[in-house]
Amino acid sequence: MTRTSRALTASWPDAWLLDGCRTPFVDYAGALAQVSPIDLAIKAAREALARAAVAPDDIGTVVVGNMAQASFDAYMTPRHVGLYAGVPIEVPAHMVQRVCGTGIEAIMQAADAVTHRDAGAALVVGTESMSRNPIAAYTLRTGFRMGQAEFKDFLWEALLDPSCGCTMGDTAENLARRYGITRAEVDAFAARSFARALAAQADGFLPGEIAPLASETFSREGFADRAIRLPRGIEVISADSHVRPSPPETLARIKPAFGGVQTGGNSSAVVDGAASGIVCSGAYARDTSRTPLARIVAGAAVGCPPEIMGIGPVPAIQAVLAATGLRLADIDRVEINEAFGAQVMACARALELDEDRLNVNGGAIAIGHPLGATGVRLSLTVARELRRRGLRRGIASACIGGGQGIALLVENAA
Repeated sequence: MTRTSRALTASWPDAWLLDGCRTPFVDYAGALAQVSPIDLAIKAAREALARAAVAPDDIGTVVVGNMAQASFDAYMTPRHVGLYAGVPIEVPAHMVQRVCGTGIEAIMQAADAVTHRDAGAALVVGTESMSRNPIAAYTLRTGFRMGQAEFKDFLWEALLDPSCGCTMGDTAENLARRYGITRAEVDAFAARSFARALAAQADGFLPGEIAPLASETFSREGFADRAIRLPRGIEVISADSHVRPSPPETLARIKPAFGGVQTGGNSSAVVDGAASGIVCSGAYARDTSRTPLARIVAGAAVGCPPEIMGIGPVPAIQAVLAATGLRLADIDRVEINEAFGAQVMACARALELDEDRLNVNGGAIAIGHPLGATGVRLSLTVARELRRRGLRRGIASACIGGGQGIALLVENAA
């Protein structure tokens, strides 16, 4: 296990999450397959500003998280999100990439900006189109010999970490063996994720964080229009498409994907989507009479062995607790990204975490994992759950391909 003393930690005495939202998360090659992640991000950004009742003119910086370059204008992603969300031309924007921890890292950088760089309020967005990951070639710029042109599926190839010779699925299998986790246990965990997400849909919790999508044009005077165009016959998308009844006996019939306990049914769903939030300083909240959703207390990022990258949330959560003098018993709700069922189960076992406090509204196995958006979704979800239940503290955390973990501690502002 990585020593938490090497973790990169930060704390913020007066940084706040005002509000946020996300798009529906839609299955790979589905209704959002042709939509740029930039346009998904613009929609999420506009809705977050509206829900937080923050004027675009009040935004002092734009922080956008994204992994795959899923359109030819990808270099302009953060800038276009800010421009088409209506923030002033002079406001800067930048991109964040920490693989599956990208969204949490974006929130942490926004907290830094409102604390140390006089941003006042920051627009944070995480966005990803898994469907638009390219078919790529990296060695053809200088030409190729006959029969040697090689194009590969970026999305598939990116799942391999060549440092340890493991795919991301292999790292979950390594944890399953290390912690004695069986296929039946992983399927049972996945079935519970689906069941909890279905319940959260039915009671209105998940719909409460979703901004429905329709075909829409985003205009700004002096600039070319951008747009979301849904497929013919689809008027509105208002719910996550992967959430469905999935009992253990159904999941048990799915073939292993990596020769062990993990399958397509008990691993995170591959989806497209975006999530957003408004982070502000305490001074901004007070001066504008805003009531924040949560205080952003502390965060940490730390490395772990690449071959068990999925254990990363453990040292990251331990680092946050050490930095704040808290115990895990002081944390009312924990969101750990469900990259793989065995991976999040291993984290829970290593932490000795009561699973009744873990991912209580379902996780990425049911809802999906659009890489750059997930961390924003986790942070928003745990903050909303604290508010709904009248609880005090929550942690959002994720493992990170290549061998890292990240965690963020928030407190109910009510």
